[in-house]
Amino acid sequence: MNSILTHLKKRNRHNIKTFRNAPLAEISGSLGDLGTLLPLMIALAIQGSIHLDATLVFSGAFNILSGVVFGIPLPVQPMKAIASAAIAHRGDSSIQGVAGAGLWVGAAIFVMCITGLLRWAVKVVPIPVVKGIQLGAGLSLIIGAGSSQLQPLGWLQPILDNRLWAIFAFLVLISTQRLQRFPYALAFFLLGLLFALIQVIQTHQKLPWFSFWQPEIIRPTMIGDGSASPIYMAIGQLPLTTLNSIIAVTALAADLLPDVPTPSVTSIGLSVAMMNLTCTWFGAMPVCHGSGGLAAQYRFGARSGASVIILGIVKILLGLFFGSTLIGLLGQYPKSLLGIMVLAAGLELAKVGHSLNQGARDLWQESSDQREGSNVITRRLRNPSEEERMERWTVMLMTTAGILAFKNDAVGFVAGLLCHCAFRLSDRFIRKVNQAAGASEREPLLR
Repeated sequence: MNSILTHLKKRNRHNIKTFRNAPLAEISGSLGDLGTLLPLMIALAIQGSIHLDATLVFSGAFNILSGVVFGIPLPVQPMKAIASAAIAHRGDSSIQGVAGAGLWVGAAIFVMCITGLLRWAVKVVPIPVVKGIQLGAGLSLIIGAGSSQLQPLGWLQPILDNRLWAIFAFLVLISTQRLQRFPYALAFFLLGLLFALIQVIQTHQKLPWFSFWQPEIIRPTMIGDGSASPIYMAIGQLPLTTLNSIIAVTALAADLLPDVPTPSVTSIGLSVAMMNLTCTWFGAMPVCHGSGGLAAQYRFGARSGASVIILGIVKILLGLFFGSTLIGLLGQYPKSLLGIMVLAAGLELAKVGHSLNQGARDLWQESSDQREGSNVITRRLRNPSEEERMERWTVMLMTTAGILAFKNDAVGFVAGLLCHCAFRLSDRFIRKVNQAAGASEREPLLR
């Protein structure tokens, strides 16, 4: 118990110190993941697949708990595969079915945590494959931002949401890259909110009004027919959650925030499991953590859990006192500004690929310094050969190619893993041939 309290005190001292040093950056960073959250959450709420008020309250509570426990800007994102399946089959995906899919994923992740399967996966999954998942997720965000949010825009119409506004947002983004404390996300969030409000007034839609949350417990459907069945949606989501929302997010946290203790995969997995085993009973959206959201919040200034704690408080207040009346306003939020925020998040996530051969954690080795009778264990960075560098790049790019080509993290993971195994089998074959030829006593026949 004392160790847990000590852990929480350390994390929140870091949160408070970081917020005091750069309050605007933390607030701006908290809004970095809106480009992923808003479109899916609004689409699901409009078609009745989730309760918006319950989603805001529960995701806000999970934001606060994540910030307090982990001390990093860990996002609470929609489960994209479940959301996409529900939107694609909107006539067949009920709120009970979406809840059932979230429960299946939460239960599966919980079993993987308590059996140690997640810890085992981290040990056996090669770092180039993990980097490939991160690079693929980043490029997928960029492609998605362009195809679904920016490309359909007109050049001049509508006046408050067109390509000119997207160009303006992009120019400001690239001109403030070195200004780490410039509150880009905060400034453009407020601008987008103003545009959305003007659009609501012009179209004579209802403005948000007070509507107190009245919790409603639903009965999830665990088995169904067709491609919109809860089991089908859960099977599509499980690889994405395991690879991108647990394994990749811990690796990214270690890369982006090396001065803050990195959460274990088990703790992240338990967090994902408990979120979905609780919130889905109230019709809230199935959620997870994600490397794309972490990259987005980091890109726009977040460096501690204070950012997501602030976001969580705002979400809870909106859910408790406005709830579903916000749908009209949020639905008018300009895609031109959201698209650029998603693009920036994708770039931040894709950039982690550069450290594959320069500082990746599998390149660090322990060595023993026994000079003058001492026996000190130190860590040094191994410099891979040119051939090994090319092999690692190939594995990473094979993983990324599978993700982009098939739009499926599981396919990319299998492709990268097979590529890695092929290289290792080739090495083993070459060693055996050289040994058989007496290569230990003369020049190797191969290589």
